[in-house]
Amino acid sequence: MNIYVGNLPKSTNEEAVRKVFETYGKVREVKLIQDKFTQELRGFGFVEMPSKTEAQEAIKNIDGSELEGRNLIVNEARPREDRSDNKNRRGGGGYSRSW
Repeated sequence: MNIYVGNLPKSTNEEAVRKVFETYGKVREVKLIQDKFTQELRGFGFVEMPSKTEAQEAIKNIDGSELEGRNLIVNEARPREDRSDNKNRRGGGGYSRSW
């Protein structure tokens, strides 16, 4: 089960988040999201736990708990939206001519 973890301190790391979740069961993967330009943590990430029962127990107990002075937001991750249509994105840099 994929779990969203928000309101993470920017000073944390994957190992610290892993330790919090391993209290409730096996953790397959921890992925903290970084800004692609600055490499600074963006304050959220995802934890993958193979057991749905253990994941639900982790969500129930970790949501609202504190990590490095921040109250975590923890819930089941929603499926990623398909971004292949690009119809709401605009290209950059153009200008308009008025004739």
